[in-house]
Amino acid sequence: MTRVNEYLFSSTTGILTVVLTAALAATAHAQAPIRIAGSLPISGTYAELGKGHERGYAVCLKQANERGGVLGRKVEYRFEDDQSQAANADTIYEKILGNKQADLVFSPYSSPITERVASVTEKYKMPMVAAGAASTSIFKKGRQYIFMILSSASSYLEGLVDLASKRGLKTLAILYEDTLFTKAVANGTIEFAKKRGMQVVVVEPYPRKTTDFSRMLAKVKAANADVIAAATYFNDSVAIIQQMKALDVNPRMTGVTVGGDLPKFYTTLKDAAEFVYGASQWQAELVHMRAGGLIPIARLFPGAQEFVEQHEKMFPGAGVSYQTAAAFSACQILLEAVRRAGSLDADKVRDALATYEANTAFGAYRVDQTGFQLAHKMIMFQWQDGKKVIVWPEELAAERPRFPTPPWNKRQ
Repeated sequence: MTRVNEYLFSSTTGILTVVLTAALAATAHAQAPIRIAGSLPISGTYAELGKGHERGYAVCLKQANERGGVLGRKVEYRFEDDQSQAANADTIYEKILGNKQADLVFSPYSSPITERVASVTEKYKMPMVAAGAASTSIFKKGRQYIFMILSSASSYLEGLVDLASKRGLKTLAILYEDTLFTKAVANGTIEFAKKRGMQVVVVEPYPRKTTDFSRMLAKVKAANADVIAAATYFNDSVAIIQQMKALDVNPRMTGVTVGGDLPKFYTTLKDAAEFVYGASQWQAELVHMRAGGLIPIARLFPGAQEFVEQHEKMFPGAGVSYQTAAAFSACQILLEAVRRAGSLDADKVRDALATYEANTAFGAYRVDQTGFQLAHKMIMFQWQDGKKVIVWPEELAAERPRFPTPPWNKRQ
């Protein structure tokens, strides 16, 4: 039985329920709310990341409704738990769109699930802003109704390679989950390494839900790789670091992708997370960067501070991941497209999404004719003293990287 969550009648926190119900009671004479529906992985492999999306959508809806809604109507959101399974999401979106249960849809999480759902939204000509999909291939199949806000998967570990090559490191080991997004990350990393004159000495794919990385890490240790670049989600990123420590694998730099930015990454690994680099689409730390720096943060990420503050009020202690910020801005972009279209007509909304250009709380949004993101940029952070510190690109760096990573037996 899939979980159904409705941001009118229920909520994981109970906070949004009160706000929206009260707002609707006060405007009962107004038009019916705009209905948004979709699926999220609240259980299964992507659960931690799906919950981040849930919170981002919730903050966006609260802000939108407090400002009068869209087209003079309140906005409601109803989703089901797809359990991290693409087939489940396919069924959910087919039901939503086939039975005309919604005026708009929010995207699911992850490239594999979005790839499956995009075929359904394309069939019904329903525009969708993909908040959690970075695989280029999704947007290169002639689809007309899907729009990307993330940087492409191939660019996730560009910063790690750049930092390593500038410090004279020569060899790289790549570990990756053998699925759509992470395979694209791995292939992109290989290309960046070649361009920087680095040698890729180990390339190890692994099946989804792998928990034992000892064989792969033994190869990395034997190759004496300078850098480990791991294209991961949350569970495997944690397991790889834990097993590197247990097997005394000591590269001079280690980077992970999805999951490495979550507060739970550090609370799970504790000191073992120190020195680890993480790829990120966005970080809340940008909000707190000092004024008068190299670039105007408030102008590049307008509304980011308000978003972070509102998130903390609604979900105290949850932490703000880039997945949360991506969902928040995907929601904002979709609602702005509706405003610009002046209606819920799918083709008018689609055209508005195709031509809209803006800086958002998440960063720049601008797409080409295929819906592929052109403007958004990645960042790299490093865990330092229990905090995520932005270290790349240089114009956004708050501190220098702590380099090299000391061997496990020399850490205090």
